[in-house]
Amino acid sequence: MDEIENTGFLPESCLAGSVDDFYQELERHDGHFRNLLDVAQGKGLMLKYIASFDNGKASVGLQSIGPDHNFANLSGKDNAVLFYTNRYSEQPLVIKGAGAGADVTAAGVFADIIRASRT
Repeated sequence: MDEIENTGFLPESCLAGSVDDFYQELERHDGHFRNLLDVAQGKGLMLKYIASFDNGKASVGLQSIGPDHNFANLSGKDNAVLFYTNRYSEQPLVIKGAGAGADVTAAGVFADIIRASRT
């Protein structure tokens, strides 16, 4: 985990304390989050939390992307993976589907329990 570049966007005070403290700090820093959104929207961009793996380096963080980005239409529990390869060097192979929403997660946990009970 320490080899992953994590570009945080939360103020430090949000990362200390209990879960209740976290939510209180989120409210306290509403202006910070509003500014992040306003700056992106002012440039015609949107905010998405994106992870990447390129040349052996992993990174994750909030990014401003344009409406033509492959992730621009993701919402809710949607996830997508873009593969850039020798064959897909200019336009990536895109795999898109439901991510870890409540129903998908519950179904996965249930399947794991059934599988474990059979072994």
